[in-house]
Amino acid sequence: MPAFAHEQGSWILRAGPIVVDPHEDSDVIDVAGIVTLPGVDVKAQAQLGITGVYMFSERIGIELLAATPFTHKIEISRLGIKAGDTKQLPPTLMAQYYFGNAQSRFRPYLGLGINTTIFFEEDIDQELNLALDGIVGVPPGTVNADLELKQSWGISAEAGFDYMINDHWLVNGALWFTDIDTEAKIKTAVGTVKFDVDVDPVVYMLSVGYRF
Repeated sequence: MPAFAHEQGSWILRAGPIVVDPHEDSDVIDVAGIVTLPGVDVKAQAQLGITGVYMFSERIGIELLAATPFTHKIEISRLGIKAGDTKQLPPTLMAQYYFGNAQSRFRPYLGLGINTTIFFEEDIDQELNLALDGIVGVPPGTVNADLELKQSWGISAEAGFDYMINDHWLVNGALWFTDIDTEAKIKTAVGTVKFDVDVDPVVYMLSVGYRF
């Protein structure tokens, strides 16, 4: 019997590992007009991803992507100095077009939508604090900097597929190309340094799903 997977009115819930792999482009960091640091690198991280899809027809769906919080380590580019870390949540709403028909077991799709990335619990690493001590010429342990990252809004594009195991269970593979741009602030007692970071990650997810 054919697998009826993506009919009008169907809900599909998927869950599995998801990786956010930044392809960042950072401004240089001008520290009090004394030293210019060569920007930052943002490291990849994996978490549990969850997507929910409502099918308006056998070809058109609306998807919401969510995940458990990501924690990204941040380093000063080319210097290997640990700058800190941040947590983030990347809810993403997508309009999707599915190829094939409702009786197909294999349903590739493309999507386009909007992402907002919410940064929180930003921390400065002690290595950067000590580097800043040396730059501004104060005793080690003097600088105690704070990090702030501005919430981002951007476009996200998606490609993926569902493969139906039976009428309800499926496996899914998906990737997103997401525009994440944020303004970073490093605050110290001697001033605030601002610089832009284009995180622009590729996001990968492999999941198991259930059709309701």
